[in-house]
Amino acid sequence: MNSGDTLTLELPKITRSTLALYAGASGDHNPVHIDIDACTAVGIPDVFAHGMLSMAYLGRLLTNYVAQERIRSYNVRFSAITPVNSTPSCTGTVVKVENGLAHLDLTVTLPDGTVTLQGSAVVTAN
Repeated sequence: MNSGDTLTLELPKITRSTLALYAGASGDHNPVHIDIDACTAVGIPDVFAHGMLSMAYLGRLLTNYVAQERIRSYNVRFSAITPVNSTPSCTGTVVKVENGLAHLDLTVTLPDGTVTLQGSAVVTAN
């Protein structure tokens, strides 16, 4: 890995089925992710993706490029919701390589440019 390298991961559309399957796998059955009536009752127009689903997608971005055991740290900050039927993309940029470690900035972005998740990771460079 070299400073300036870019990693990308294109994702499929996040559908209601995606959210139901993730809810089942994760055990997170919060109604705002699967029940439109629960959403509209609190003023939210429709269901939206689990934040941890987006975090998992960024984890997939990392492990597509480096083996899991090379990941030294990984953290994120949630900045916006990911609406159902959106098609986010994941990107990572190597911002520096120092002392055998690559430092990456990570984002999940919607097609309209909204950044829903920002994060960083440190991986072994070799």
